[in-house]
Amino acid sequence: MIRRFLLVLAVVLSSVPAFAVNPDEVLADPKLEMRARAISAELRCMVCQNQSIDDSNAELAKDLRLLVRKRLTDGDTDEQVMNYIVSRYGEFVLLKPRLEPKTILLWGAPLLLVVAGGLSLIVFARRRAGRPTGSKLTAEEQARLRKLLDE
Repeated sequence: MIRRFLLVLAVVLSSVPAFAVNPDEVLADPKLEMRARAISAELRCMVCQNQSIDDSNAELAKDLRLLVRKRLTDGDTDEQVMNYIVSRYGEFVLLKPRLEPKTILLWGAPLLLVVAGGLSLIVFARRRAGRPTGSKLTAEEQARLRKLLDE
């Protein structure tokens, strides 16, 4: 019974996300730390690629977290920190790309796909609406139908 409980507990606790920020990285000022965590959550780990640097255990992610914290303690604004990181690693480092002329297709693609899908459904439905469904009645079936309608 105890073994089962421990096994269930281990499975449940294994699904809890392990945040990668180490205690030695945490800033003493809670406001700066909050800003650092918010920025870190928006930056992609270049090693893991589908994780933010806040969640990643990679060495590069740790270096980026430390760089973000250093820039904040040096007095940079959040925007300055983000621009500095983007200038060094490119737009790909952002988990949420900025809305700019070069990314307009990226932002507009979901809307374009929904509109194209809706138009395709409308065209498909209209084409099928005009077509007869089934085969013509035989002479015997037509005579029987006339007889039923006359009664």
